[in-house]
Amino acid sequence: MDDVTIRADEFDAVIFDLDGVITKTAAVHETAWAEMFDRYLRERAEETGPSFEPFTSVDYGEYVDGKPRYDGVQSFLRSRGIELDWGDPSDPPERETVCGLGNRKNDEFTRIITERGVEPYESSVRFIAELHDRGVRTALFSSSRNANAVLGAAGLGDLFAVRVEGQLTAELGLPGKPDPAVLIEAARRIGARPDRTAVVEDAISGVEAGRRGEFALVIGLDRLDQADALAASGADVVVPDLADVMVTGSHLRDAATLPSARSDELWSALGDLRPAVFLDYDGTLTPIVEHPDLAVLSDESRATLEQLAATTTVAVLSGRDADDVIGKVGVPGLYYAGSHGFDIRTPSGDAAGGDLDRFDTFLPELEAAEAELRDALADVPGANIERKRFAIAVHYRQVPEEHHAAVADAVGRTASAYSSLRLAGGKMIFELRPDVQWDKGTALRWMLTEMHLDVPEVLPVYVGDDVTDEDAFRELEHCGLGIVVGREERTTRARYALDDTEEARLFLDELRSRVAGRGA
Repeated sequence: MDDVTIRADEFDAVIFDLDGVITKTAAVHETAWAEMFDRYLRERAEETGPSFEPFTSVDYGEYVDGKPRYDGVQSFLRSRGIELDWGDPSDPPERETVCGLGNRKNDEFTRIITERGVEPYESSVRFIAELHDRGVRTALFSSSRNANAVLGAAGLGDLFAVRVEGQLTAELGLPGKPDPAVLIEAARRIGARPDRTAVVEDAISGVEAGRRGEFALVIGLDRLDQADALAASGADVVVPDLADVMVTGSHLRDAATLPSARSDELWSALGDLRPAVFLDYDGTLTPIVEHPDLAVLSDESRATLEQLAATTTVAVLSGRDADDVIGKVGVPGLYYAGSHGFDIRTPSGDAAGGDLDRFDTFLPELEAAEAELRDALADVPGANIERKRFAIAVHYRQVPEEHHAAVADAVGRTASAYSSLRLAGGKMIFELRPDVQWDKGTALRWMLTEMHLDVPEVLPVYVGDDVTDEDAFRELEHCGLGIVVGREERTTRARYALDDTEEARLFLDELRSRVAGRGA
């Protein structure tokens, strides 16, 4: 067995196949294929005369595993000298076409997982959690159109925010493995370059796709005693289980042990520089509450913001809709950015415009996706859909735990149906946003440039509490100060911490006092 280590400072992302990597469904797929093909081959032998030769594990690994369903049907049949019309994906299972047989197999697979359920590989789930803790992004790719159903059945509906599965790849017209298109699309959607991304695959065709896509590392999982074949197909390392892969290194810090933002250490870092202050809203300026409408800024906090804005640049960068956060903060003359930076307003209240106008092209699909989600979640108790101009937020804080998987499955299906949107998450929230490399970090960088604050004498400061704020902390790792609000068990890219929203207000008031005093 080869030793392998994922270093968090060398990889931005790891992307995973599903069946045989995350869930123990490769064997289920093989069983479904065998039952479908054996029944068909036996019927064909009775009609045409050649002796019946059953479908084998070797056939599964060589002709079917890792490929789109219909491609797998055609590949195996050709290995037996059988040519059938391709047919149409709408063909009924009894029709003798490539698509008809593929649909037969799908019915068989659905029957098996419905009767038996789906078991995850716990070592894979732990490995993904370790990657997340160390700041490495993850995404799922799969040739299966059942991927979302399988994740839901395994209780892993919220494990991956980005999924490129069979239904989506068909809509996008992406070729199947060993072509690397699906893997490249998964990396693109998570905002990672292939040369900074690792691939985890158990299928020979998927390993070959990873190598052809020039990914930085291709890990072959040997679930079927085919280590030599995986290595020959391009795996850099082959392991029997992800428990054998170490994750080391991190840009992340333990929030509980970070120095206070109100300490002398931060004030020394500020020195004589002019701060430019960027603030999240929920969980930073106001406590987290059960319903977004209840997050009301106190008069005391509003006064603090007004006084701070009189001494230095202040901007609010929120996941809320821009009009919503402007109304809730109620302090004129600030820069505001809503929908995680997709909707930026100048101090005059006008849209920033310019190259940001391109986001308007996503509005029709957002409207359609919103309608679909409202229908899908109409009967889920506590589900709250919040439409923003450039995002759709699905809050499930008030949803009973037994319905969380249903929410994740509905959001995942909708995300797969709209190729121009991508799925993201936060504290008890799923969001659909335009599928572009734009987040609080890139929006912060854009604002610094547009506001002429990317100069040596200015020190950008970002204060936030959510996982979505980590993008902004990342942007300021080498040119500013990130401050996380809350010391619950978590890792963060922030350099300083504040206990809660009240301490955040006291920090802003002290910052105002120091800047004003320096000016005097």
